[in-house]
Amino acid sequence: MLRIWTTRRLASQCLIPWRMFPTTLISTRNSSIGILHDTLDRNSDSYTRNSKVMDELVSQLHSHILKVMEGGGPEAVKRHRSRNKLLPRERIDHLIDPGSSFFELCQLAGHELYQESLPSGGIVIGIGIIHKRLCMLVANDPTVKGGSYFPITVKKHLRAQEIAAQCKLPCIYLVDSGGAFLPKQAEVFPDKENFGRIFYNQAVMSSESIPQIALVLGSCTAGGAYIPAMADVSVMVKGNGTIFLAGPPLVKAATGEEVSAEDLGGATIHCRTSGVSDYFAHDELHALAIGRDIVKNLHMAGGPEVSGQTRADYKEPLYDVKELRTIAPTDLKQPFDVRSIIARILDGSEFDEFKKLYGTTLVTGFGRICGQPVGILGNNGILFMESAQKGAHFIELCTQRNIPLIFLQNITGFMVGSKSEASGIAKAGAKMDLFWPLNSSWQSIIRTFCGTLSLHSNYPYSMIQFISSQDHSSYRWKLWSWQLCNVWTCI
Repeated sequence: MLRIWTTRRLASQCLIPWRMFPTTLISTRNSSIGILHDTLDRNSDSYTRNSKVMDELVSQLHSHILKVMEGGGPEAVKRHRSRNKLLPRERIDHLIDPGSSFFELCQLAGHELYQESLPSGGIVIGIGIIHKRLCMLVANDPTVKGGSYFPITVKKHLRAQEIAAQCKLPCIYLVDSGGAFLPKQAEVFPDKENFGRIFYNQAVMSSESIPQIALVLGSCTAGGAYIPAMADVSVMVKGNGTIFLAGPPLVKAATGEEVSAEDLGGATIHCRTSGVSDYFAHDELHALAIGRDIVKNLHMAGGPEVSGQTRADYKEPLYDVKELRTIAPTDLKQPFDVRSIIARILDGSEFDEFKKLYGTTLVTGFGRICGQPVGILGNNGILFMESAQKGAHFIELCTQRNIPLIFLQNITGFMVGSKSEASGIAKAGAKMDLFWPLNSSWQSIIRTFCGTLSLHSNYPYSMIQFISSQDHSSYRWKLWSWQLCNVWTCI
């Protein structure tokens, strides 16, 4: 990063007539990159009020997250441990590099969605570092309905595969599942984006040289048996790991044959006789160690690796990230300056703003998060034709340079009216839609605090989404700055 030799205050420039927090830019010598500096009034009533409301919401969110991380409850956990098994997040901790963090996704999936309790949708997904390589980890939680697949479980599994395919992350499946949840099988199996899509995605990613690795740590029954069968490499644990299309009770009912689970589809039969599995593990820790060795020897072309940076290699934001809770007002109609948000997530609060004087209701520019270059697009009002053109131009630039995009969204939509239509605003908006999906780099969408999201935002294109705004759900807030920094540290 450039060292700041001298600073000079520039006159604050209002982007919109009703902006709330004036922002100044401190220039650096021989550089167009400036340090964002805001004048947040920490003694104002709104600062105190916003902080109190947001603290309560964050506390609620954290309590819900802690609850879902307990899995299926004390009794289910006790039963699980009695079989000498680790919990899914413990398995992940043993698999990833020591001292590294697991970036868990979709923690609240399935919360209050069904009559049955389904913490985390019965499956844990996220990004972890194994031998300095980013990997997508998918771990069934057998303490939740035996790790069976509900419709939301399938959706979450597919979401993990979508991110892995886009970002070329090796997929590691920690399999311990009883297959589909039969009372809801009509909702699990039939459509294009349901259970069978998991196997299709495995085949497609494997053909694109994105490794598919399965560690069979428990039951793997019926349709679920295809996950290790279609993996490039599979590992099975002696005693606990089983793979079969039909379990012993069904085999007895169908054929009259009485056979144990181990003799029907255990590690010995599949590693020695059928060849379905490639590695024999004596216990879970052995299987996880083998999984690490497999990743170590991948030598795959492409895909992100860890940069090896430490916190000493980059600057922290100049302003306290906890103040993110105080910036956006509790009244959705009250505006705020998105630069106050940007200043609290970028390294050293340094921001190279792009087209600052044009299309001022969209703030665009370059910065770094944990040392990694990113492109920032932040709404500062509704989109006019000029703002849309500016956004399309900036997205195209980032696509050409392979720079990840971060969207700070707080918008109700495009400007309407005869003047806007005559300006060709629909065409300008279409350009943003055109260039956005072409960005092959990591994409993140962050809905800013108390923001609104219109139909024009097209957020399904994004690979990672942090839902950080007031929206229609009961869980409206999330402290995403630490998690975001955690992701970029990994790349």
